[in-house]
Formats: sequence, C-alpha cells, structure tokens
Amino acid sequence: MSIEINLISKNYGEQKALDAVSFSIKKGEIVGFLGPNGAGKSTVMKILTTFISADAGEAKVNGFDVATQQKDVQRSVGYLPEHNPLYLDLYVREYLEFNASVYKIKKERIEEVIQLTGLTPESHKKIGQLSKGYRQRVGIATALLHNPEVLILDEPTTGLDPNQLVEIRDLIKNIGKDKTVFLSTHIMQEVEAICDRVIIINQGKIITDNNLNDLFSEEKAKNQIIEVEFDQEIQIDKFSKIPSLIQAIHIENNVWELHFDAQVDRRSDVFDFAQKNNFKTLQLALKNKNLETVFREKTAR
Repeated sequence: MSIEINLISKNYGEQKALDAVSFSIKKGEIVGFLGPNGAGKSTVMKILTTFISADAGEAKVNGFDVATQQKDVQRSVGYLPEHNPLYLDLYVREYLEFNASVYKIKKERIEEVIQLTGLTPESHKKIGQLSKGYRQRVGIATALLHNPEVLILDEPTTGLDPNQLVEIRDLIKNIGKDKTVFLSTHIMQEVEAICDRVIIINQGKIITDNNLNDLFSEEKAKNQIIEVEFDQEIQIDKFSKIPSLIQAIHIENNVWELHFDAQVDRRSDVFDFAQKNNFKTLQLALKNKNLETVFREKTAR
C-alpha cells in the first residue's frame, strides 16, 4: 500500500479534529478526499506529510511510519499545500534549482519536471509574474522534483479559471499514470473527472470510501432525488407529511432537494403536498445522482 492509516485521532485542545480515521490507498490510485470545511482533510494530509503528529493510531506512507521514519516518508512524498508557498522574486528555474539543492538532485531533473508540468514557455519569468495556474504548476513541479512515489495535493485547483482548471486536471491525470495521487478539493467535477475513488470525511470521521462508479450505482439503487422550487418559504417540518421522504435539503431561497426511499416516481406526491398546503410548485424535476448530490446528502447537518 502507498498510504495506510489505521485509527488515527487528533485533537486541537478540546476540539476533536480526527476520530479513529482508517483507510488505505494502493499504488497507482488517484483518490479524491472530500469533506466540508473543518472536517479534518488538511489535518490528515499534514499527518501524512509529517508536518504534525497524531495523538493516537498509526500512519504509513510507502511502507514508512510517519512517526518514526519521517525522513523516509518525506523522500517518498511530494506535497502541494493549500496555500502554495513560493518565493515570488525568484525566477522559475532559480526557484526549482534552490529546491533541488535541498534534495541534492541533479539539474537534469529540473528540465524534466519543467517539461512534465508544461512550464517551458514561462520558465524564464519571475514567479511573481505568473498567473495563478502557472504558479500551481510551479508548486506541482517542486513536489515532483525528487520523483516521489506519492503525491499529496491540498486544494490544487482553488482560484483557477475554467481553462486553467482543465490544464491542471490534465496534468494531474498524466502524473497519476505513474504515481499515487491523494488530492483534496471542494470542486466535485474535478473529482469526477480525475479520480478513481472518493473518500468523504465529516466531523473527523470517514463516512464514505468507495469507487466512484460503485458509489453512484449504490446511491441510485437506494433512493430518488426530486428538486422542487416553491412560491414561498416552507419550514422543514412540513415535509414530514410526504410519503417515503427520507431527507429534505435546502438548496437556496425556496429550492429544495427531496430524497425518497423509492424507485417509483414521487413527483405526484410532491405536487399533491403542495396543493394540500396551498403552495405552488414553480419547478419540479427528477435529478440525476452526481457526486455533488451524494456529498450534500451525506454531509448535511
């Protein structure tokens, strides 16, 4: 296994950030790590990269224990943190040469990662002159310099425009052909486009760990989602009168997602509910299951 976590727990004072978290990732997998803000994603990544230590449990990267074999773990991992730390006054090659000297890496490797990450057209510029997308490429190039087995990326596409998103997505997919990639993101479409598998954490606990295709098949078999917009505000307790309803999730304004434990079309039940309560339905539609709807359903409070 490239990554093994067994019953890891971590507290920040009285706040429990991680509560007996366990999972493993095989070599060559691209795994998306999802969760709401404060769910524990960055804490897991910081433990795996030896930036912080766990209070309990065991974690290994490429077979090395993060608590007792830190140098070996660091040689095995390439890490891009959420806030990409760059020296903006340095030129791209100058910055990569500086980092290569830390790892005692030959200069030939610098040219390799520049080409691999598509930095060649911008490699003569100072980092401060680069767009956000190219700065992310510099961060990824730095993480790849020592040719690690495992790449850990914390929010690698935050703040990128649509074109930059596609470019970084393609770059990560290309890197994932040879390495294990473990990435955190809030952009569900990126996970669907890049990842083989998804792990969802909420309030410090793993609530889903599944292959994406299996996850969608499993969720579709379990229930049906109807998106409805009413003409007025509705209190959530009103929905208890609708047959087979298992969950109502407020989306925005007067728009709701209604989840049913049934494969029979329940739109007529929602329409009847509106009529009996003197509401009007402005839109009423079956909704296809995607990662965003699964995420909202599993992390809604």
